Amino acid sequence: MTIDCKNMNQSAAFSAIPFFCLLFLVSFGNSQLDYKYYDATCPNLAKIVRYGVWSAIANETRLAASLLRLHFHDCFVNGCEGSILLDASSNFTGEKNAFPNRNSARGFEVIDAIKDNVEKACPSIVSCTDILTLASRDAVFLAGGPFWPVPLGRRDGLTATETAANTNLPSPFEPLENITAKFISKGLDVKDVVVLSGAHTIGFAQCSTFKQRLFNFDGAGNPDPILDASLLGSLRNMCPNQDDSDSKLAPLDAATSSKFDSSYFNSLVNNSGLLQSDQALMSDNKTAALVSLYSKLPFLFSKDFGKSMVKMSNIGILTGQNGEIRKNCRLVN
Repeated sequence: MTIDCKNMNQSAAFSAIPFFCLLFLVSFGNSQLDYKYYDATCPNLAKIVRYGVWSAIANETRLAASLLRLHFHDCFVNGCEGSILLDASSNFTGEKNAFPNRNSARGFEVIDAIKDNVEKACPSIVSCTDILTLASRDAVFLAGGPFWPVPLGRRDGLTATETAANTNLPSPFEPLENITAKFISKGLDVKDVVVLSGAHTIGFAQCSTFKQRLFNFDGAGNPDPILDASLLGSLRNMCPNQDDSDSKLAPLDAATSSKFDSSYFNSLVNNSGLLQSDQALMSDNKTAALVSLYSKLPFLFSKDFGKSMVKMSNIGILTGQNGEIRKNCRLVN
């Protein structure tokens, strides 16, 4: 099934798309990219990617969040050029073993499978970076979120760096001002910080990323005083204060962990954000105002999320003769 803003005779599952096409068919992409980039060279690309994402999510719902996170972690390290997909080699260490990705970055096999099918249909035409960009959009849409047109034409990078991944990726342990500075360094702004944090409406976090809030927030054995008391109790049961619970998972948005909606913002308003970096959005007047706005106007969040995702997917892209079109997303040609 191909979704096309010009031809909307689609099944009911995609009935929301015409509205979002009207909303987003504006020229806010990078001028080097093109919404019709592969129309002639790989006309079934959108269908192949969407089916691959649908199959993966049907098998494991959690992969929607994993694919979205993979795209985010790619773009924040030397731009959106597929470096996170590369395995380590004799020339570089790679990003998969960097602290923010180790034992947590997932979805590589999904991208591999989609790439294999794309190569069969149109060999050496479509970059792994564009596949990941499309896959993250489809993951959001298939999880109940908005649909937005994606300008294409990115090429794949030739290297990866573990050091940059450790340095550039925002951490759940960082203060809001540090996280905001990292966004601004990529050409994003404070609004993008709030909007893209809304991706935490789906997915899970390991207990190690928030356990300090439960048992020793102040260094004296007390929990984070901001954290809602009932949530504190349930999280302590889920993540007991022992090392072997570090890798256990808790939903980032307990209300609707598998559905892309705006309830994440409601949880922040109610002091029920899972990560300290999420709840910190309520500590600043500007970000708190946006959180409150999105909690009341889910449609506005959906609209702004698509815009911020396109903006993010334009960070540090390679086009023209720069980079390459990888045949295997894990290896430089």
